[in-house]
Amino acid sequence: MILPLHFIQTIQKVFGKEGGAFIENIPQLIKDASTRWGLTDIQPVPNLSYNFVAFAKKGDEEVILKMGVPNSEQASEMAALRLFNGEGACQLLDCDEERGAFLLERLNPGIMLAELKDDDERTHIAIDVMQNLIFRRGGVTPPLQNKFIQLSAWFDDLKTVRSKFDGRTGPFPKEIFERVESFLPELFADEDVNLIHGDFHHFNILKSERGWLAIDPKGVIGPAGYEIGPLMINPWNSLSDGTSFKVQTERRMDIFRERLGWEREKIIQWSVAHAVLSAWWDFQDDMDWEYSLNCAKVFSEI
Repeated sequence: MILPLHFIQTIQKVFGKEGGAFIENIPQLIKDASTRWGLTDIQPVPNLSYNFVAFAKKGDEEVILKMGVPNSEQASEMAALRLFNGEGACQLLDCDEERGAFLLERLNPGIMLAELKDDDERTHIAIDVMQNLIFRRGGVTPPLQNKFIQLSAWFDDLKTVRSKFDGRTGPFPKEIFERVESFLPELFADEDVNLIHGDFHHFNILKSERGWLAIDPKGVIGPAGYEIGPLMINPWNSLSDGTSFKVQTERRMDIFRERLGWEREKIIQWSVAHAVLSAWWDFQDDMDWEYSLNCAKVFSEI
């Protein structure tokens, strides 16, 4: 099997030696998964990124095989999919945590939310999925609590910015970074804490025969308002026209307020907070961090 070079490079960059070993072991992992689950006709998806994902058949059933380098984030995803149990998300059919392999429901026709052109329609669909995924489930059962990522741990990473830049704010405008520092404690004081997706955006919401469903949940414990952040900066690189992006953002905020009853300021704060966090992650990984930062600037001006 010939794997795309960009996929190999991404895995090696993100996971180092473990990533290299994973790439070399993919043929054997496919063989093991095929034997365990009775899979045939395994065909990699065209847009491989951080995991090996393939279409496959289990008898007459179409399924998805997903494999990656075993890590805590992957374990959190498996736990989240078990708990969601197909409500608002694709169904986890089986998994092998030790080998880092998932067997998943295939979503047909699999149209991504990003492919729709009407942004109002996209936003309403995303909120429908969010409500099915989070608000109709209730709280998280204590025995599974330690399996999940804590949102606060993600934002703790922002505390390293000043230490790395002699007390200054590094790549961030001082006023934006200090604003995030000032309102984060209030955001995390929110008692509306749930198991949330954690990477909820237009490329992780697909159309299926069961309706629109989410894929690839991170499995994060935190305030539900965070889910707005990834949605607001996506589809990625949509900030080609600042004026249009600002109009789109304000329209989305109106829909969020109407559908969820959240305060406008809270929506803005989560949007800015996520955009800054996303920029910091990309800055550290030498990726396109300026896009997220520019989104943060637009959100801050609303």
